[in-house]
Amino acid sequence: MPDTHPEPATQPDAPANQFRLRRRGIYLLPNLFTTAALFAGFYAIIQAINANFEYAAIAILIAMVLDGLDGRVARMTDTQSEFGAEYDSMSDMVSFGVAPALIMYEWALRDMDQWGWIAAFIYCACAALRLARFNTNIDVIDKRFFQGLPSPAAAALIAGLIWVALDFNVAGNDIKWLALIVTLFAGLTMVSNIPFYSGKEINLRRRVPFVTILLLVLFFFVLIPSHPPVVLFCIFAGYASSGYFIKFWRFFKNRKKSETIASE
Repeated sequence: MPDTHPEPATQPDAPANQFRLRRRGIYLLPNLFTTAALFAGFYAIIQAINANFEYAAIAILIAMVLDGLDGRVARMTDTQSEFGAEYDSMSDMVSFGVAPALIMYEWALRDMDQWGWIAAFIYCACAALRLARFNTNIDVIDKRFFQGLPSPAAAALIAGLIWVALDFNVAGNDIKWLALIVTLFAGLTMVSNIPFYSGKEINLRRRVPFVTILLLVLFFFVLIPSHPPVVLFCIFAGYASSGYFIKFWRFFKNRKKSETIASE
């Protein structure tokens, strides 16, 4: 008799990797720069605890340079990723939030009791708020300008003050009120709406005039080596002040424009 119970048709084998979790890797090169910046911030904290404030300040400046490189390397090599952006933000919080606040507190603010640690905390909290705002507004803000002082520039301002003071043998306790004002200025400017030029529109692959190369050589190999603490601190202080000049210039420009329209 014929088989009245035929075997069910066999289903084709599922792909071997159907139930296999997809492995997602991370880009090595830009994240190496981010890790190096994170290490520089961690090293700065260790040196501040050991009262080696000059090494701590220099480590913050190194972290700033490395932080500037990781983003450019990622864009130039087309290795940008969501993981890299989040990792960079975490690194920035350590190197440009916690580390500068702790270094300034250990160097100058410790003897001011509650005013000292309050100022240090305000800076640290402002750095966290600045990074959170940057991450949420990254797709809506004008790429040519930062909204508020960037956290690396704020940290460099604090590190520059410490370095130049140590270079002139000035103790932190002697200028503790100045240190407190600079700390609060850097922190509050980070969470302000003051515009600061970003430099992101600069194209490193574009040809530039010979005089531009000459000026860069003079700047990096003549001006800065002549007296690094003073020159760098002046640059950081100038950049931290530039946003206010831009804000005032825009205000007076818009005011003059409004007066011209009203008079017509």
